Amino acid sequence: MIKRRIDYMPYTACVFCAIIIHTCIIRGNIYITRVSLDSSARLYHDSSFMRMAAGCLQALPADLHDVCTDPSPVDWWLKKPIWTEEAQQELLRGVIGLASQADFAPYFFDNGPYSHNGNMALFSLSEDTAIGTQIYRLNGTDPEGQEVRYGLSFDPGSREYFRVDPVSGNITLVEPLDREKQDSIDVLVSITDGQSKVVERVTIFVMDTNDEKPEFYNMPAIIDVLETTASGSSIYKVEAVDKDTGSGGSVNYYLQNSQTTLFAIDRHSGVLRIKSGETLDYEKTKTHFITVFAKDGGGHFNGKEQFMSSSSTLTINVIDAQDTPPSFIGTPYFGYVYEVSVPGSEIFTVVAKDGDVGNPNPIRYSFEDGDNGDFRINKTTGCITLLTLPIYLRREIFNIKVKASEVSPEGRLLDYGVTTVVIRVVDLNNNPPTFYGENGPQNMFELTMYEHPPEGEILRGLRITVNDSDQGANAKFTLRLIGPGRMLRVVPQTVLNEAQVTILVEDSAAMDYEKHHFLTYKLLAVEIDTPERFSATADIVIHLLDTNDNAPKFSSDYYIARIPENSPGGSNVVSVTATDPDSGPWGEVKYSIYGSGADMFLIQSASGIIYTQPWASLDAEVKSKYNFYVKAEDAEGKYSLAEIFVTVLDLNDHPPAFNDNFLETTMVIGAPVKIEAMDDDAEVPNNVIEYAIMKAEPDNNIFDINAETGEIMLKSYIKSMAIIKNITKQRDCTWSLVVQARDRGQPSFSTTAVIKIDITEAVKSRFFSYFLGLRKRRGAVFGICLTVVTFAISLTIFISTLIYWKSVKKSRIQSQGKIRKIMRRALP
Repeated sequence: MIKRRIDYMPYTACVFCAIIIHTCIIRGNIYITRVSLDSSARLYHDSSFMRMAAGCLQALPADLHDVCTDPSPVDWWLKKPIWTEEAQQELLRGVIGLASQADFAPYFFDNGPYSHNGNMALFSLSEDTAIGTQIYRLNGTDPEGQEVRYGLSFDPGSREYFRVDPVSGNITLVEPLDREKQDSIDVLVSITDGQSKVVERVTIFVMDTNDEKPEFYNMPAIIDVLETTASGSSIYKVEAVDKDTGSGGSVNYYLQNSQTTLFAIDRHSGVLRIKSGETLDYEKTKTHFITVFAKDGGGHFNGKEQFMSSSSTLTINVIDAQDTPPSFIGTPYFGYVYEVSVPGSEIFTVVAKDGDVGNPNPIRYSFEDGDNGDFRINKTTGCITLLTLPIYLRREIFNIKVKASEVSPEGRLLDYGVTTVVIRVVDLNNNPPTFYGENGPQNMFELTMYEHPPEGEILRGLRITVNDSDQGANAKFTLRLIGPGRMLRVVPQTVLNEAQVTILVEDSAAMDYEKHHFLTYKLLAVEIDTPERFSATADIVIHLLDTNDNAPKFSSDYYIARIPENSPGGSNVVSVTATDPDSGPWGEVKYSIYGSGADMFLIQSASGIIYTQPWASLDAEVKSKYNFYVKAEDAEGKYSLAEIFVTVLDLNDHPPAFNDNFLETTMVIGAPVKIEAMDDDAEVPNNVIEYAIMKAEPDNNIFDINAETGEIMLKSYIKSMAIIKNITKQRDCTWSLVVQARDRGQPSFSTTAVIKIDITEAVKSRFFSYFLGLRKRRGAVFGICLTVVTFAISLTIFISTLIYWKSVKKSRIQSQGKIRKIMRRALP
């Protein structure tokens, strides 16, 4: 193969070992002139191979080595071209031997710019790629098939954006990307088989996403615009740049509140104009603040469509133009000429300013009308002065028209404004208000009257006049009444010069003698519109006289009293108290009682002590509650009522009494019998009774009694008559019990009774049992017998009567039948 390349190529190369044998043809013969290493071969950059190749070339036969000049690791020039076949063959054998000894370096696969594995040549990456993303895989091989390792490095001082797995070649993003800061990244990728290492420099391009807001170049800004600028004129060009590319780098412009502003902006060029039909006016608005928005055309970011915008403020200062006449400040104007004024006195100073406040002209003042030659105005300061004495003024009020004119820089009078100055000739305020009585100036007034006069009544006993000797506004003052509450009111409340003072009653109820024996007020007069605010005061003292305006009032609306029964007549029950705040006889109270329950009681008319009638005997069992009324009355018959509730307390004064119907009874074994006693006391515990068996004959031990109900029963072990007869040894089963009834009152009363009880067995017929119980109740037996006989006689009479009437009816029917028969016979 090498020979064939030598035959046909002036340059022949050994690709495997990167050694080039340079030849030339002279007169049909091939001459070897130079041996060198191929700098374009992959292995040229493998330093280990280059050292080995250089050593092999220097190890060629001595005769060839001697003919080399300037031997170096990459180039050998032959002193004499080798043209003989033997020499060439010897050289080729040396080169082939060198190739057989070479270790070939590994290399990357070059898969093109759209592949994600290879040597990263022309690889591009979006700037919004997330950190930690696997972006590429280095891929290569070794000619000898040895295992390769991958490496990745950056230039010194450069930011290291990627990290590689040396085994798999997977490259991971470890730092955020920003195309606007760095749009390409130079990376040194390497592959090695352990002996040879190949390093390649590649450039990774960072692709743009829409992650940048538009940035204003000339905003915020402040511009000046003349107020006479024509409608539709452009006044500023807004410039903003978006660092993104494509649609994300295009910028459109908008105004905030574009409907209400005087301005409009071209969305593409950013030229700001005054809207058509709108004008600027310095006198209305001196400064406009415009918010401009710059919005990009949108683009992808993190897999989504995103639009970004920014805003800035443009301040537009309107420059004033001479288009507004002067205006007066602080109108309306009022000046005063006082009685002490002299010629030359300053009356008033008017002030006017050019309406074009941004660039004002000086002002010149003059009178236009109404001064009558009595006043003068300073044309520069606007000060109006008096030219004559006040006594020579022919009017009290002057309406003077003052003109304020603009003066141009050339001294010409331009626009002007006119206002009116009202000058009033007034009196000097040197007299305070003064109160007068019937005999001249007076500052103390007294009056005696009854309490509670009618509301609206005039206090005619007070004759008060007030006067201010000044004139006009200096003689105008107010009247006020200062004192307790709002009982009185003064009229008039505003006075000019002089007035008769009238005091009216406003709150009659508050004028109460029981609360105030006298009332003290201050009558105050104060000037209204004067700087001095002169004032005067007068004391008004009103002595109140008492009237009978109060009814007696009880200390309580009702009284509750308790008194034991059987209390002796004349016993105190309760004491009531009523007071009348009126004075004298009107404050004296008399008591009386009335009502359905008052007949058992009396009351002391002066003290209010209620006691029982001397003959009264209170018994709780007869009546325990009394209710009546007590009246408290003053000398003129005004009164009030209170209710009295008297409870008669029960005493234990009745012993219990047994009911005679229960003193003889029959007891059936297994069933109780009940006795009953009554206590006439009204309340518990006086009428609560307890029962007890005191004695029983013939034996004490066969009965029990319920202490609360009075039920008597046999003891539980007695079940039959045989047991009873065995106990008593008698045939007669009749017992006598001494039973005690005791109440729970203090002291306690008791009563005893003898109860006779016949004991018998239970029987089937209730009637028989009933009649058995009647054996010893003779009265009951007689009554039953009488009832039976009477019923039998009545039944006999009823049956006899019924038979009689039936026979009578039958006899009447037979007679009528015979008559009918006789009548039938007579007809033929």
